[in-house]
Amino acid sequence: MPSRRSKAQIMSDILEICIDGANKTKIVYDANLNFKMLNSYLDTLTKKGLLHVRNDRSNEYVTTEEGLRILETCRCIDLELGQ
Repeated sequence: MPSRRSKAQIMSDILEICIDGANKTKIVYDANLNFKMLNSYLDTLTKKGLLHVRNDRSNEYVTTEEGLRILETCRCIDLELGQ
């Protein structure tokens, strides 16, 4: 039985997907989430300044510099833990 992802893993996935910008539909499919769950994560990530909403292109979400820094930290931890 596959293990469930932690909230940190899901947030890391979302930050990764949004590096070049992504709308909600792309994030839902690529992160394997539903819209209700996604809205909660997007709210948290935008409030913390890790994602920015670019309104000029249909509410596209983009990972901020701070989000990229956090994502790099997550990648380093995954490498150290062998995941």
